[in-house]
Amino acid sequence: MERNLHYFVSDVHLGLQVGDAAARERKFASFLASLPQNTKALYLLGDIFDFWYEYRNVIPRRFTRTLGALASLVDRGVEVYFFNGNHDIWTYGYFEEELGIKILSQPHFTEIGGKVFCLGHGDGLGEGDLGYKLLNWGFKNRFLQWLFSGIHPRWAFALAHMWSRHNRLAHQENPWQWRGKDERIVKYAEQLLKGGRKVDYFIFGHFHHRTSMELENGARMFIMGEWIHDFDYVVFDGQECHSLNME
Repeated sequence: MERNLHYFVSDVHLGLQVGDAAARERKFASFLASLPQNTKALYLLGDIFDFWYEYRNVIPRRFTRTLGALASLVDRGVEVYFFNGNHDIWTYGYFEEELGIKILSQPHFTEIGGKVFCLGHGDGLGEGDLGYKLLNWGFKNRFLQWLFSGIHPRWAFALAHMWSRHNRLAHQENPWQWRGKDERIVKYAEQLLKGGRKVDYFIFGHFHHRTSMELENGARMFIMGEWIHDFDYVVFDGQECHSLNME
């Protein structure tokens, strides 16, 4: 008997003009179309889009293949869930109403196949990093969003993509290093476990660093890489999780 499969993917950054952006979307749409018939659910753990902002009557152009592939998955009965990342925070109903995708907030705890999962994009979880949390609060503030919505989409999207590209180039000059057990997200997970929260798997994106590590009490954490170079995803086969790569 085939077990239901659950897929997890993040940080595709569709629309980012680094490398071959069009080829990246074709690859991601191909991945979505290739999910087997026994796929139960797909979890999109943030930053699927490098920038996404819905005006009342305007949504971003491009991404036709991806949106069509997601709609096809929903139509065939796959449960598709979307977490807002720090690049695609601004969703206001299009995914739910037009595509049938369900929006979830981090940290999201759910039981799958008898295992407890803690899911999210991963940004801002844990203690510290107050500067980032303040910036994220501003992004989510309804009044500031209303002010931003007054900017013509032509300029709003140009500004957002310019800022994203600038940040990426800055990180190339001063690359961020994964700190293992000292990383905030790892400390966050271990504090939950020490506090008595039962979790078997933690799965996050955001860090663009593919890793799988064992935590206390036998729990395991998966951090997925990005799709600019690595094409990473995680699949739960009903018994355990596997970190895979789409060649």
